[in-house]
Amino acid sequence: MPAAWTFAVARDDLAQTTLVEGPLPDLADGEALLRVDRVGMTANNVTYAVLGESMRYWEFFPPSPRGLPAEQGLVPLWGFAEVAASTVQGVEAGQRVYGYLPPASHVVVRPVRVDHTGFRDGAPHRAELPTPYNAYRLTTGDAAYRAGQEDLLILFRPLFFTSFMLADQFLDNSCYGASQLLLSSASSKTAYAAAFELHGRGPRLIGLTSPGNVAFTESLGCYDQVVPYDAVTTLDVAPTAYLDLSGAAATRAAVREHFGAHLVRDVAVGLTNQVPNAEAAGEVFFAPTQMRKRTTDWGRDGLDARFSEAWHRFAAVVTAWVDIEAGTGPAALRDAWLDVLAGRTAPRTGRVVQL
Repeated sequence: MPAAWTFAVARDDLAQTTLVEGPLPDLADGEALLRVDRVGMTANNVTYAVLGESMRYWEFFPPSPRGLPAEQGLVPLWGFAEVAASTVQGVEAGQRVYGYLPPASHVVVRPVRVDHTGFRDGAPHRAELPTPYNAYRLTTGDAAYRAGQEDLLILFRPLFFTSFMLADQFLDNSCYGASQLLLSSASSKTAYAAAFELHGRGPRLIGLTSPGNVAFTESLGCYDQVVPYDAVTTLDVAPTAYLDLSGAAATRAAVREHFGAHLVRDVAVGLTNQVPNAEAAGEVFFAPTQMRKRTTDWGRDGLDARFSEAWHRFAAVVTAWVDIEAGTGPAALRDAWLDVLAGRTAPRTGRVVQL
């Protein structure tokens, strides 16, 4: 019987990693076995780990069934998998799906709501977790899918979904009266995808980034202005919304001091500096909340159509903004994790691992 493997990290020290091997699991009625094929590794995955307890990201793929202690965690990844075996009608061996996957060779799911677009994992432990993370999209029923764009989908789709919903929430609320939007970690994929969606649709967009990333961020053409972090005090004082993707306390303090009462929104979106920023911010953006609103407003098909249209616009330009670096196997997965965790991955680099 082929061996299965799982890559885990210590929850209290994310640089400590473990690789365990074991037999392939047996399937019960109502279950399917997915072989994890190709995944991405970005700062988004680090966010899942840093917020693993508070946002329940550790709960998607529990360590105990894999022979790991509770203090170990499986960092969720996005990517493609193939159905290796199935006991569920409509879920067939050989089908290819996109979705939320463990850092492992295989995962057992319990498909429910099976249709031409895919299915949801109805496993009991995922019942109370955010539903967008439980969906697995068949490549044959996904309007956003293009065979030649798999790596772009792996790297950007989850980030772009966050960016798309973030931009939509602001536009849906007339940007809360802000005349300018200030995005930290502006060179990050989530930030510049949001800027791409917002550019030319109202407020002036200002990107904050490290001095070494200013030129790259300006080259994207998504921002009206790009400045290094220490230049916050040079910005015009006007009604401003701060979209914080860095989690840097010093930056938030500088923004609050400089804009004062003109800071109309202070929103935690991510944390590229690995410092939880939810408590310090005025509010936290959570994409599934806006997704639920738009599903009510537009219906599921309407939301899918709008997302797919936006994705194809973005995919047409983002190929010029990213250099994809691909590795193979669990060792490459570990290297990619440690590099992204330590901030050793350049903004232009996208890490993909073939498992």
